[in-house]
Amino acid sequence: MTSYCGAPPHPYDWIGRWNFDPVLLVALAVAAAVAMRSSHPRFLLASVGILAVTFVSPLCALSVALFSARAVHHVLLVAVAAPLAALAFPGRGSKHLGIAFVASTATLWAWHLPALYDRALGDTAIYWLMQLTLLGTAIWFWRELFAAPPVTASMFSILAMAQMGMLGALLTFARTPLYTSHAASTLPWGLEQVADQQLAGLVMWVPGVIPYALATALIARRVWIRAAGTA
Repeated sequence: MTSYCGAPPHPYDWIGRWNFDPVLLVALAVAAAVAMRSSHPRFLLASVGILAVTFVSPLCALSVALFSARAVHHVLLVAVAAPLAALAFPGRGSKHLGIAFVASTATLWAWHLPALYDRALGDTAIYWLMQLTLLGTAIWFWRELFAAPPVTASMFSILAMAQMGMLGALLTFARTPLYTSHAASTLPWGLEQVADQQLAGLVMWVPGVIPYALATALIARRVWIRAAGTA
């Protein structure tokens, strides 16, 4: 199967599989230029850097071969690039945190349904629909989260951490292959498809929840500092 990032690479050639799509490079350059003019350039530049890693570096091609690499790709997108972008454009208030949480969670889970996932890997337009909806809803969620009152923000940060962990657990304990896109692409890497799928689940279950745990800890620290200052 040939996806936007090309054919599945082999262990001997994946490191050279960079993606120099001119449209993508122009979009990243424009985003970097916007970042330089924003009020929080470091956050937005860091977010653009993460997007470059996910779409330009060999990780793009590797995610066609290995579902575990795709899990890394998605975690970087929704739990690293998205919160950095949200920090670059802080909200003045949080009015729709619950809706944003439902939208981002539903989007993440929907794109991991086998039928939708396989279509995205085989069609460039659907692939970019997947990426943009994952990123867009995640930025919306993080922006609402960062602007919410501490107790509410902590609750939804824990819920977000739980849903990521639950999705990871479902993939980890699945006993049958779920995605036809990876039916043969994992074998050159010495992995059975189920093993690769379980590894992907572990990526989402363990490192995937770390950004949400950090957000929860930072919110708690902010509350503690505020309470200490008023004591």
